[in-house]
Amino acid sequence: MLTKKQNDVLMFIRQRIRQGLPPTIREIADEFRFGSTGTVRDYLKALVKKGFIALCEKKSRAIELTEKAMLNIPILGRVPAGVPVLAVENVEDYFNVDKLFSQKDDLFFLRVHGDSMIGAGIMPDDLVLVKKQSCAQDRDIVVCRVDEEEITVKILRNRENRFFLEPANKNYSIIPLNEHSQIVGKVITAIRRYI
Repeated sequence: MLTKKQNDVLMFIRQRIRQGLPPTIREIADEFRFGSTGTVRDYLKALVKKGFIALCEKKSRAIELTEKAMLNIPILGRVPAGVPVLAVENVEDYFNVDKLFSQKDDLFFLRVHGDSMIGAGIMPDDLVLVKKQSCAQDRDIVVCRVDEEEITVKILRNRENRFFLEPANKNYSIIPLNEHSQIVGKVITAIRRYI
């Protein structure tokens, strides 16, 4: 477990690596207004000991992130792309997307169950990356709670100020939204594993 300051130092290192180069000890000291580089070395030693970074001696930009330091987003369970079913939130696994996204607090994955979204390129067992939000635009692909217990992934459609969930497969029906419906988030991307 990292302290808040250790986590802040790690986030700064991650950000600088994403921009192209790891920071030097002096750059870390300047960023956090540490009085000496010895304080930075103490933080780096703690991060090495906890398994978040590796250091290469005798180099000024020698910090490397370990697998443990990568951003992992939880896979919370399955979401039907057919008939809505009872929603159960269980952390099924974690997916590492450190190189793609930096705001993990607003993102989560769901595994798709069913084939109502195949026309939109979302197949059974795909992972959909969802950004938590309670509203969306016409034609956005959303995860929506259609009543208190059922959840599904569909295309949000607005027709004459009435909202519907539209499947991307002609074998499924359009679902009208009602006062119990609630958008959980917007689908950002789908990921398919072939292995």
